[in-house]
Amino acid sequence: MSQLETAMGMTIAVFDKYARADGNRQTLTKAELKNLLQKELPNFLSSGKDKDAIDRVFKNLDANGDSQVDFKEFVLFVASLTCCCHEHFEQKAAK
Repeated sequence: MSQLETAMGMTIAVFDKYARADGNRQTLTKAELKNLLQKELPNFLSSGKDKDAIDRVFKNLDANGDSQVDFKEFVLFVASLTCCCHEHFEQKAAK
């Protein structure tokens, strides 16, 4: 597999790993999303100082307002975060 195919497969696998905790593999609950962020993106949240961060992230990701984050919403989040990281590293490289 190519690197991009591997990355896509890993994105699917990460979502599935955390979404299945409550038995519904189609969506992430707030608790599942919190667990995913803490384990897979430990540097994303400010080391526990902001207790409302998970609530804000969840609310922003739940685009359709169904109190769950589906795969499409999750992928949009990962893509947006990746774009932000790319921009950050491009700016650092330009200095």
